[in-house]
Amino acid sequence: MALVDLVMPKLGESIMEATVLKWLKNPGDTVKQDETVLEIATDKVDSEVPSTADGVIEELLYQPNDVVPIGSVIARIRTNAEAPSAAPEITPEPVVENLHPAPVAETVPAYIEESVKTPSEHTVQNNGNRFYSPLVLNIAASEGVSMAELEFIPGTGNEGRVTKKDILQFVEEKKAGTAKTAPAVEPVVSPKIVQEHKITSPTGNGSDKPISSYGSNVEIIEMDRMRRLIADHMVKSKQISPHVTSFTEADVTNLVLWRDRVKSQFIKQEGTKITFTPLFIEAIVRCIKKYPLMNSSVDGDKIIVKKDINIGMATALPSGNLIVPVIKNADQLNLVGLAKQVNALADAARTNKLKPEDTQGGSFTLTNVGTFGSLMGTPIIPQPQVAILAVGAIKKRPVVIETEQGDSIAIRHMMYLSMSYDHRIIDGSLGATFLTAVARELEHFDPHREF
Repeated sequence: MALVDLVMPKLGESIMEATVLKWLKNPGDTVKQDETVLEIATDKVDSEVPSTADGVIEELLYQPNDVVPIGSVIARIRTNAEAPSAAPEITPEPVVENLHPAPVAETVPAYIEESVKTPSEHTVQNNGNRFYSPLVLNIAASEGVSMAELEFIPGTGNEGRVTKKDILQFVEEKKAGTAKTAPAVEPVVSPKIVQEHKITSPTGNGSDKPISSYGSNVEIIEMDRMRRLIADHMVKSKQISPHVTSFTEADVTNLVLWRDRVKSQFIKQEGTKITFTPLFIEAIVRCIKKYPLMNSSVDGDKIIVKKDINIGMATALPSGNLIVPVIKNADQLNLVGLAKQVNALADAARTNKLKPEDTQGGSFTLTNVGTFGSLMGTPIIPQPQVAILAVGAIKKRPVVIETEQGDSIAIRHMMYLSMSYDHRIIDGSLGATFLTAVARELEHFDPHREF
């Protein structure tokens, strides 16, 4: 008999940790090699971790919602082998993605426990500095739970924090007379106490901020994991990069009319639809080749100019969250190849079938804010990239155009473009020049071209 360690697999160069979502096997259960043992989540996609050996689950070392560093032992499997088997590096299969997402190389700060603890093993901190969510404090105020009682409740959350389930269970036990209470009872938590109570920011910056009293006619919705990741990434990007946004507009009439003319033939001949996205990406790629600094990142005082042009495309999910799948080596694809990649990645994102590598390695990002009717936007840069370009809704407008007979007014399909860029290395002259170049590429689209 031998014990085989099941480790948290490597999920990508930029991913250093993952969250345990759900164990599909329990201690004592039989497991076969390559059979799924648990579901995990990263800030990119959710995945399944398969067993690396046949045997019986001996021990689970982490609980659901625990954040685990890559390479850590997460379970042990007892096998019939005489010596322990080495755990090979594995690539997990994707499962349900709840988005954000968000699309950058950094990961959110994590609270990692050194060992798995049951709720009774959590140490209660009666020092007044324990973290309580606004929801927990409001429940305490409405149910007449004192601060002393609140601090005495064993928490099952990260670092022993009191969750909604913990306090509701305490309230039920208190009503039944079976709750363990504090030695001394302080006054009941009032809305004023809730309002003035200070907490330490969960983002780890050490700043204190007051929790507002929400009143009675409100609905409190806790962020899901994806939304928390998006929020953290957006704040970090603003802290890292000094954002500058430039704007321009483009007459995309030729492009619109060409697409309207060929879209039926395109889907019949190529088996996929032609959207505006691959046309935009095609123009961006051409301009990146002219201005390669737009395809770079910053490492301290070094500028890393990337030779591979990997275009991220922001994709909205049915949940309302956002994820950025990446088209690798977009400069090596023709329009048909770009269209197929765009559609395949968009479909995979919306059906939660993206693989971890599908969201990694982006060097420049496109976001279509016009999809939902917006004319323009000021997008936030996905780190560690240095620029993101937004295209707005295409609208018909009367425009002055130059002809051989002189100026005239015509109805044209017009679109605003905006680009946010990192002012540490991209100055306004380069940013505006690149953005204008993309607009000119779209304006000079050949209406007689083939696929």
